[in-house]
Amino acid sequence: MAKKKQEDIPLGSPAWMATFSDLMNLLLCFFVLLFSMSTVDAEKWEKVVASFNNTFSIWDAGASAIGDGLLISNGVSQLNELKDYINSTGVAEDAEDESDNIVVEDSQTGGELSDKDAHEILGEIEEMQIGESEQMYESIEEMLYESNLDKEIDIDFTSQYVQLSLKGAFLFDSGKAELKKESFETLNLVARILETYPDSMIEIEGHTDNQPLINHSKYEDNDALSDARAREVFHYLVDNSLLDPAKLKHAGRGEYDPVADNSTAEGRQKNRRVEIKIYNSLSSY
Repeated sequence: MAKKKQEDIPLGSPAWMATFSDLMNLLLCFFVLLFSMSTVDAEKWEKVVASFNNTFSIWDAGASAIGDGLLISNGVSQLNELKDYINSTGVAEDAEDESDNIVVEDSQTGGELSDKDAHEILGEIEEMQIGESEQMYESIEEMLYESNLDKEIDIDFTSQYVQLSLKGAFLFDSGKAELKKESFETLNLVARILETYPDSMIEIEGHTDNQPLINHSKYEDNDALSDARAREVFHYLVDNSLLDPAKLKHAGRGEYDPVADNSTAEGRQKNRRVEIKIYNSLSSY
């Protein structure tokens, strides 16, 4: 039998084999990606947080804020307080006293997360919260200064929010919850500041001193008075700004959260106040 000429023999692999190899490579990459997403450890979590936070906020993928949706993809519910979050991972409140090597099992992946790793993750989150609150604080402080409100409104911040404190005597007459007309201009300026944070939850709290109300007051006690005052500020802001009412909350705290000594006139004056808390994007709920 005559041998085939060298030029008649096809060179290389058949065409279908190249396509098949590409398909296998794609499938391999796909399953490797699935496997990498199925396990969550502290190091990976920190990298994901840092990467996502630099782009569009780490909560947008699961929800708009803590308290709504899932924290990344490991099935742990987002909570407002870091202490509650620690408990949600299975670490007991007294874990630090019991052991530094407590191991927690993730309910979704079955993987193990130590107490130390959990606290490191929470530490990273709290640092980001404090950083954002500090930026908000500096920006709002500058706006208050430019509006000549820096001496009328006290400002402070925590890892959760920036707080504006308005003096009760400036807003209301004694024993009443109707806003004074002279406070309107100040509240309008405060509304403009709040409008710069349209996606943040805003909480309005009314506070009083511990002195009994005068007999002719229409409010039965300080609880009712503080609630009425918070509600009055709430309605004023809703009616005179572009703020979304769904992002506003109001509550009366009465005499139970003093910032000064109620035994002195100066202390009682400080305790009569309305606080407006502007939550940062990592803590809004």
